[in-house]
Amino acid sequence: MRFPYGLANFQALIEEGYLYIDRSDRIRRIEEGGKQLLLLRPRRFGKSLWLSTLENYYDLAKAAQFETLFGGLKIGQAPTERHNRYFIMKWNFSLVDPLGNAEAIRAALHRHINVEIQATVAKYRTQLPDAVEVREDALVSFRSLLAAISQTPYRLYLLIDEYDNFANEVLVSHQRGEGRYQELVGGEGAIKTLFKAIKDAAEGRGLDRVFITGVSPVVLADITSGYNVVKDISREPEYADLCGFYETEILGVLEQVVSDCQLPPERTNEALELMRTFYNGYNFSLEPEGGQLYNPTLALYFLEHFADRCHYPEEMLDNNLAMDRSRIEYIARLPRGEAIVSAALDSAHPLSVDRLEQRFGVERMLHAPQTEGFLASLLYFFGVLTYSGRDPLGKLQLSIPNLVVRKLYVERIQEALLPGYDLDRERRAVCDRFYAGGELEPLCDFIEQRYLPVFDNRDLRWSNELVVKTAFLVTLFNDIAYIMDSETAIARGYCDLSLIVRPDRRQYALLDHLIEFKHLKIGDLPGLDSEALTSMPREQLRARPEVARLLSEGDAQLAGYRKTLEDIYGDKLKLRTHAVVCIGLLRFVW
Repeated sequence: MRFPYGLANFQALIEEGYLYIDRSDRIRRIEEGGKQLLLLRPRRFGKSLWLSTLENYYDLAKAAQFETLFGGLKIGQAPTERHNRYFIMKWNFSLVDPLGNAEAIRAALHRHINVEIQATVAKYRTQLPDAVEVREDALVSFRSLLAAISQTPYRLYLLIDEYDNFANEVLVSHQRGEGRYQELVGGEGAIKTLFKAIKDAAEGRGLDRVFITGVSPVVLADITSGYNVVKDISREPEYADLCGFYETEILGVLEQVVSDCQLPPERTNEALELMRTFYNGYNFSLEPEGGQLYNPTLALYFLEHFADRCHYPEEMLDNNLAMDRSRIEYIARLPRGEAIVSAALDSAHPLSVDRLEQRFGVERMLHAPQTEGFLASLLYFFGVLTYSGRDPLGKLQLSIPNLVVRKLYVERIQEALLPGYDLDRERRAVCDRFYAGGELEPLCDFIEQRYLPVFDNRDLRWSNELVVKTAFLVTLFNDIAYIMDSETAIARGYCDLSLIVRPDRRQYALLDHLIEFKHLKIGDLPGLDSEALTSMPREQLRARPEVARLLSEGDAQLAGYRKTLEDIYGDKLKLRTHAVVCIGLLRFVW
């Protein structure tokens, strides 16, 4: 079995026998859905392959290859009348250099468009009756191409990949990003002018259809007056699975890989559980027809490694997606952004918004007072939050989709709160003692002395409970050794923090851990103030009836969780449970 990891060429994928999860029947829906469409999805989610699918389906130059490419697919059984009826031109804005001033970027954009126009003319030389003039001003070249196309029985289908890529790169840059961005999208800026030309071309001048992909609607909001004719299909249920894999589709592939590797059949469910935890969890519609979706790039990364080596990859995060952390860092730099990025880690309380923001330009993003809904919407479009349901008031809930994305948040907080080599080395040392021996004292001392003062000095407006859970999660996070989660559902309860050894790491000296936190305010301990609490030995604190009662409650809860996990994992489980009482943001007792 061949896996198309990193492959966005539909023709090569089909002709060379790569795995293809068939979504070709959606072409009919797309065709009937409108003439100028926009699809927003996170980075590396299969958008470019979908454009390549449309390119091969509608390209008049590939009519003779239709049966080879589509005969075995769903759309090939009942094709639409428009197949192979268009000139195709594709622009990929990720190829536009975002460096330099606005004029340099405009020139780079026009060069890219001219290159694609020249390629289009060369491809369709026999179908175009008139010569096409390619000028330095790519909009003049574009009009010349359309004039030639208008002399034929066919029309142009324009595909634009990553429409917001170079503009977003400009925006998030530290060096005059906002100013250069405004010059591109505002007034007669290069991007706005280009999309005005596209709108004009679609008014009977040879351009019939446009399909655009991107990550967020920010750029579109800033050019709305120039391009207000596009239909955003990103959240419509009939297009929710246009990109991404369902679990049933993953399961079938895993069964084949396990068989080819001559592994025990039970490894199929083990691998599926691992993939579900790390890669599943995306919803792009409030009415998903088939359930949650797996990130296709990450899924193919795992499957290719598993098929080639017959064991799981050590690093579950593909390095090509690690750069998404820069998007989280960008949100954190916005007003109130750090608080929303940190609060997203609280699994017990998903972020709730009245609606997902759709049209928000850079002026509002950088300067207007920010609401939680506004910032959470940006995180959704960047692919680091997803729909997870509705709260009792009917508000949309947005949560971190999976463990791979949770790691991006954790790394962002680690670097913000504990920068520097020495602190990280100290953190790893106390974590190793906890992983292998369950030693709480060095871990709690580290968090008391290193993390809690930093949290206390930052204006995050968090509850003490969230501070403590986040401090332990960020300190202990290790996705190479553990499947980690906060508010883990076990039986009828939710454990505050769980560290379950990954199935491919059980041969090492690692223990499974459950941690249950209980909380006391300093005022709940009569006769103690902050100074006395700080100096009191833990043994004396442990003997206080208020503390002893909470420790007993925590132990009772953990005993119930233990029984459930032993039923699931059997003899493989090497579980240590830890009840921890947190007094204010000063002391831990266990």
